[in-house]
Amino acid sequence: MSAADWKQRCEAEWSLQGATMPDSVDWKSVYEAKPLGRNLLKNPSPHGLCKDNPPPEPEQSDVPRRGPPCFQPEGDFTGWTTGIEVLPYDTSGIPAGAVICQLPQYSWFSMEQVVDLKAEGLWEELLDEFQPEIVIQDWYEESQLHNHIYQLHVKLLGADKSTVISEHTVNPTEDCSSYSHTWKEVSHVFSGYGPGVRYVQFLHRLKNSFLNGFYSTVFADSSVIVKPTKTSS
Repeated sequence: MSAADWKQRCEAEWSLQGATMPDSVDWKSVYEAKPLGRNLLKNPSPHGLCKDNPPPEPEQSDVPRRGPPCFQPEGDFTGWTTGIEVLPYDTSGIPAGAVICQLPQYSWFSMEQVVDLKAEGLWEELLDEFQPEIVIQDWYEESQLHNHIYQLHVKLLGADKSTVISEHTVNPTEDCSSYSHTWKEVSHVFSGYGPGVRYVQFLHRLKNSFLNGFYSTVFADSSVIVKPTKTSS
């Protein structure tokens, strides 16, 4: 197939009406990469879980765990940059003089990916002029370990990977007054964000607890999807 044929296939595939499609782009590579409409995150469910099935119930052990505390959940985190922040013990609300035998120790487990939009097959004219919608979605477990168990921070970055063109942050407060154990959805759509976007930085943090055993907050089906559409002005 000729270069013009591959360009025509891309036009037919995504119907990008109004989008500049210069002949200088390698349209065969773009078509094969299929950057529009697919999840650009690698390994979106490292715990092996799916939002369409209920999150697993935490295992309760009659025998206290021996040894040092654990702060990292089980999973295959290939493709993610991970980090652990162990939090100080929370003694708020404990009366003065009370004898404390043991307190839960909380920690944040962070996972980050940076998506290179051009490397995934998108071209500069599309990102700068058409500015397609960038849809973020995540599902986290309602673990009820604490009032704050989940944080999300997504940034649209320029070519230098440091200039922030647009960003979105989520830090919900959980209702622990009654028992509930489901998946909770978090989503956001970036649109009309301006020219210069080349990377998407996806960072979320989930809170875990250790008290005679490790109790985690897990997630499933994280996604960053560039849609072949834009919001009308």
